[in-house]
Amino acid sequence: MDWQPIKKTFPPWHPQPNLIDYQQSRVDFSWDAVRNELDGLPDGRGLNIAYEAVDRHAEGGGADRVALRWLGKGGEVKDFTYADLKAQSNRFANVLRSLEVGKGERVFSLSGRIPELYFAVLGTLKNTSVFCPLFSAFGPEPISQRLERGDARVLVTTERLYRKKIAALRPALPKLQYILLADSDQDQDETVLSLPRLLDIASPDFIIPPTDPEDMALLHFTSGTTGKPKGAVHVHNAVLTHYLTGKYVLDFQPGDIFWCTADCGWVTGTSYGIIAPLAHGVTNLVDAADFEAERWCRTLAGQQVNVWYTAPTAIRMLMRSGLKPKDKYDLSRLRLVHSVGEPLNPEAVIWGEEALGLPIHDNWWQTETGGIMIANYASMDIRPGSMGRPLPGIEAAIVHRVGKGEVELETHPDCEGELALKSGWPSMFRGYLHDDERYRNCFAGDWYISGDLAQKDADGYFWFVGRADDIIKTSGHMVGPFEVESALMEHPAVAEVGVIGKPEAMIGELVKAFVSLQSGSEANENLKLELLGFARKKLGSAVAPKEIEFTDILPKTRSGKIMRRLLKARELGLPEGDTSTLED
Repeated sequence: MDWQPIKKTFPPWHPQPNLIDYQQSRVDFSWDAVRNELDGLPDGRGLNIAYEAVDRHAEGGGADRVALRWLGKGGEVKDFTYADLKAQSNRFANVLRSLEVGKGERVFSLSGRIPELYFAVLGTLKNTSVFCPLFSAFGPEPISQRLERGDARVLVTTERLYRKKIAALRPALPKLQYILLADSDQDQDETVLSLPRLLDIASPDFIIPPTDPEDMALLHFTSGTTGKPKGAVHVHNAVLTHYLTGKYVLDFQPGDIFWCTADCGWVTGTSYGIIAPLAHGVTNLVDAADFEAERWCRTLAGQQVNVWYTAPTAIRMLMRSGLKPKDKYDLSRLRLVHSVGEPLNPEAVIWGEEALGLPIHDNWWQTETGGIMIANYASMDIRPGSMGRPLPGIEAAIVHRVGKGEVELETHPDCEGELALKSGWPSMFRGYLHDDERYRNCFAGDWYISGDLAQKDADGYFWFVGRADDIIKTSGHMVGPFEVESALMEHPAVAEVGVIGKPEAMIGELVKAFVSLQSGSEANENLKLELLGFARKKLGSAVAPKEIEFTDILPKTRSGKIMRRLLKARELGLPEGDTSTLED
């Protein structure tokens, strides 16, 4: 907290920020007022995310405005207006109708950033079905777990991903009835269908059925330190948070061009790569290619991006590239840069000011919160290293557990504790699918306990300290150690595994596995490479370990639980803390 605050100054052309008086906005705030800024379905039929994101603009004077600008890997550009997006999402909704997929049934996606993915998200929501994205780099096992646990009925994917990762899983997924191939012109059989063909014959007209704001809309899986992945349930009312954070945090202005670099397989790619910008009627830029420093800088300049939302990993890679983007590219239209996924180190904030001409704004939220909860705002000074201050309408606090289901609020500044949010905001998750007990354990009275440790200073700025559990954040992705351990345990040479996150400057943390071998197996470099390949094949590159270390014995409690905390302390040379429960 020793870094000096960055004073905010604005050029003459800079529009007035939407959030000017933070304190007064908190005093005057009401979610009902936010709801009144949205239209709601015609004839009082409720609230639907896709209607607020697309149809109200297409029907209200924004039909010819570019909603989605898609940049292909080879340089091709496709523009879709709000009228186009309305028609294409209507067609997808009608495709679901033709397949007798109804309200509440789950539609999954497994693809890169292709236009059909966006049609599918919005069409699914229009049909009052539930959309669940998967990350295309997942291996077969994480995919199978999520499809099975999420009761997948339909999967939108590509021919290559279907052949490589899905086809062999079909017998074990009896509920998965239809595969829609986004890049195939012909059906493969009566259940593996051509999405372009279906869209072509579907009607562009669709009437969104009545949608209760509490109807389930989105399902986002997040890994835990034990057990299977958790499916966080979000409802249509979440669009209020998406809209408000678009207004106050991302500071959307009429005519803005917005670029969120997150993959749609993660919650950021849905909440802020689709819903929030479209809810504001701005142009949402989508780049199908992966990170490449020069390409990203050319895109910022060439597309005249106004607001950019990216991840600390990408920022650190830009820093390491040695580029000074503002010296080589015209970034004069870039007004605001935000970062999310893991804490942003102060050096990166300062680098942004030097290399981009703008400081980088950090913000904090989780899959469970559904939207940004704490942020640095366009009109406020930035304190490098701080996640910022709570969104108007959000009450955040530092708490300590004092009993079962009870917490005590910390009132002294700079004291460390668990970060908690007062429940009741619109995008708060409504449950973990098929796991009510785990959901209940996330709350203490009226408070949602985030599991993150933080401090709050005297001015109400929050500072991230660390994690209260073993979740690994690598390149902006959340990895549960248990998932990695379980996969490695399937190798015949492996007896036990303990997995930790090891700090790494470029990606935040890398996944490291400590492996104890079966009797008769020899610890050598060849086996290490074999295990790395085995895990990568099962889990995908985003989840698989980058390092493996053989060990004769893993530290465990007397009850048999591997002490990951102790593994990490020994790896980093840190104090081991209380080892009273360690087995003899």
